[in-house]
Amino acid sequence: MSLMLLDTASLYFRAFFGVPDSLRAPSGMPVNAVRGLLDTIAWLATTHRPDRMVACWDDDWRPAFRVEAIPSYKAHRVAQEVPGTTGIEEVPEVLRAQVPIIADVLAAVGIARVGVPGYEADDVIGTLTTRAVEQGTGPVDIVTGDRDLFQLVDDAAGVRVLYPARGIRDPDVVNEERLAEKYGVASGQAYADMATLRGDPSDGLPGVPGVGEKTAAKLLAQYGTLARILAARDTGDRGLTSTQRRRLQEADAYLRVAPVVVQVARDVPLPSFDPAVPAAPADPEALDALTTQWGLSSSVQRVRTAFGWA
Repeated sequence: MSLMLLDTASLYFRAFFGVPDSLRAPSGMPVNAVRGLLDTIAWLATTHRPDRMVACWDDDWRPAFRVEAIPSYKAHRVAQEVPGTTGIEEVPEVLRAQVPIIADVLAAVGIARVGVPGYEADDVIGTLTTRAVEQGTGPVDIVTGDRDLFQLVDDAAGVRVLYPARGIRDPDVVNEERLAEKYGVASGQAYADMATLRGDPSDGLPGVPGVGEKTAAKLLAQYGTLARILAARDTGDRGLTSTQRRRLQEADAYLRVAPVVVQVARDVPLPSFDPAVPAAPADPEALDALTTQWGLSSSVQRVRTAFGWA
């Protein structure tokens, strides 16, 4: 019973920037993100034939628990500070207007859309992947443009990432062999440890100054895990140079909290939902109305064909 998990925001952002905004509804409103996402779903369903598909959702794009650990987390993407929240994300208004349409169309089609307050889609994906592995209900394909989710790759459990670096029709299939070839790490967990050491400016994570991707991978090859690297630092292990030891020590405050930010949650309290690929539209009348209102005929037809409705 194969499971496909969509990092929905990653995919509709990619569609928005990759599909011309000349694709418009009868009202003149751009619907390029809506149509691009539907075309992506149709392609994935046709090519991979998953038994189950979940559109994982960012109910919280910048969770408080991550900001409390590292205040710079995604801080550069805050468009507006709002008291009592971690801020409103900077999103093009033309895209922001399409997100509710995407949610409505997914509901009418019958694709489960799952988000949890206080968590990102990454955490929903981490939890669903963990459940599938524990229950033996894989394999699992994660579709995302976010490298953070490489940490979930697990060959033995049948978990891989389809990373559309060259487009959704020619994704980079990320398994443990690919992680070793591209990043010099042996597992998904090692990738998370490497990302912690390296940092990620796009997410506001400083990393350990002076420790880049290659050095991080070399240290992980030498010691196996971040915890063992830090143990070597603390015990004066001679495998670390004096410079490496000093840099790791100076970054101690960051390294104590970074794993909470970098690693996806695997125990999110998910709502009940049906992940099965729909055998028919969940709400045919609503789907027809949305198709007409927003000019989605060709994209919706591709979804119908992909799911075997037409």
